Amino acid sequence: MPTNPGTPREFDEYADSYAELLDDPLRRRFTKDPLHFHKRKWDLLEAFLRHEGKDPGKMRWLDVGCGQGDLLNLAGARFERAVGCDPSGGMLQSASPFEMLTQTSATEIPSGDHAFDLVTAVCVYHHVHGPDRVMLTKEIMRVLKPGGICCVIEHNPWNPVTRSIVKRCPVDIDAELITASDARVLFQRHGFEMVSTDFFLYFPESFYRGFGRWERYFRRMPFGGQYIVAMKAPSE
Repeated sequence: MPTNPGTPREFDEYADSYAELLDDPLRRRFTKDPLHFHKRKWDLLEAFLRHEGKDPGKMRWLDVGCGQGDLLNLAGARFERAVGCDPSGGMLQSASPFEMLTQTSATEIPSGDHAFDLVTAVCVYHHVHGPDRVMLTKEIMRVLKPGGICCVIEHNPWNPVTRSIVKRCPVDIDAELITASDARVLFQRHGFEMVSTDFFLYFPESFYRGFGRWERYFRRMPFGGQYIVAMKAPSE
C-alpha cells in the first residue's frame, strides 16, 4: 500500500532535503534568512510569557511536532527543560541537541501526565486531520500542568500569499489549513481557556527591521501570514 502524503514516513523522506523543499520565491522575497520566521515566533512567545509574568528559566517546555528543532535551538537554552517530539524519526535525526522524543503517531505524545508548563504546536495542526485534531488537543491538555500554557502557531488561510506558498510546497501536500477562529473553538471545546490571538508576518524582513514596532497595531486584523493562539489549561 503506498504511503499517504504527510505521514511520518513521508517526512522521513523529506528530512535530508527539508530546507530545500521549503524554499519558495515568495518566501525569499519576504526574507533571505530562513531563521527569520522562527525568530518572529519566539519574539511573540517570549512577549506572551513576559506579559503573563512567567520566567522561562523556571518552566518546562515541550515543542510538539518540532521537526528538526529549529525553534528549540533558538530558545531552548532559556528554559529549565526543553523537549521536542515528532512522529518522524528521520526529522529528529537532524534535530537539535535538546532532548528529542519520537511520537508513535501524530496524536500521541510520549510523556507522562502534567509534565510541562508550556506546550507549543508550531505549524502542526494543518498536517493533522479530522478526529485526529481532537485526539492531539486532548493529549496536549493531558501533558500540561494545571494552569499551564499552550501556544498554537499556524499559517493563516485568510492570507493569499500564505495559501499560494502552502499550495506549492511539497512538504505541505497534505495541508488542511485551520483558521484562528476554528483553532480557538477546537481548544475551548476541550477545556482550554483562551487568552489571546495575534496575527503577524505582515511585513518583509527588510521593512520589519526598521518599522516592526508598527506591526503590533495590526495584530488583531486577520490578514497576517501566520497567527498565534495562546491559551491556558484550567487551574486545579
